[in-house]
Amino acid sequence: MAINMRPSQALRLWQQVAVDEVVAGIPDLSTRQIAILLTIYLDPPPHTVRGLASRLGVSKPVITRALDTMGALDLVSRRRDEADRRNVLIRRTVTGALFVERFGDVVIAKARELPT
Repeated sequence: MAINMRPSQALRLWQQVAVDEVVAGIPDLSTRQIAILLTIYLDPPPHTVRGLASRLGVSKPVITRALDTMGALDLVSRRRDEADRRNVLIRRTVTGALFVERFGDVVIAKARELPT
C-alpha cells in the first residue's frame, strides 16, 4: 500500500506520534529502542542479540543496553539458546505486543488527522 506524503507531512506525522506518546505517558523509548522493538515484533523470529546488532549496524552491547531497558518494561524477554548457549534469544511478550499494536494505532490515527 503506497502512501504519498510530502516530507513536511511525514515529519509532521512523526512529530504528532511522538507528542501523543509523551502526553500519554507511554514509556520513553529512544529511536534506537523503537527500531529494535519494531524489528523484534515485525520481522519473523528467532531474534538474537548478534542478529539484531548485525541488522541495525550497531554493537552487541548497544543492543544489550536497549534490551535491558525494554526488558525492565516487560516489552521483551531474553533467554539462552539451548541449542547454542552462545546465543541469547529475544522473545516477544504480551505487554510488548500490546505496546506495538497500540503504537501502530496511534500512527494510523495521527496520519488520518494530517491536512491534505
